[in-house]
Amino acid sequence: MTGRGASRSRNDSGQVAIEFLGMAPTIIVTLVLLWQCVLLGYTYTLAGNAADEAVRAGTAAPGDPQGACRREGVKDLPSAWQDGADISCGGRGSGYITATVALHVPVLVPGLIDFPLTVHAHAGAVEEVTDD
Repeated sequence: MTGRGASRSRNDSGQVAIEFLGMAPTIIVTLVLLWQCVLLGYTYTLAGNAADEAVRAGTAAPGDPQGACRREGVKDLPSAWQDGADISCGGRGSGYITATVALHVPVLVPGLIDFPLTVHAHAGAVEEVTDD
């Protein structure tokens, strides 16, 4: 009986290594998908913040609201998101300024390639009026 138990443990040697090799691709794919979800969420956060900053600058800019809107919207974005950023402001003269930001979602490494998915954010604020 002792001989039988000894031969069984010899047959199971390396089983953990084989199971790990079988699970490694699943673990790696799961981590990659989680990282991509983090990048998607971060892009939503960046787009919302850029829209807020852009509309804030658009309400206070006396001469060139479109230029100020674009400059302030892009200013705080990381460089990987700045290149593909589409920022537009509107509503000047109506009393309510709006800003729309569109950012591309990067694939795994920001700055290399982007998904064909675009994240949009929108913000609005009441135009500041100065008494002259």
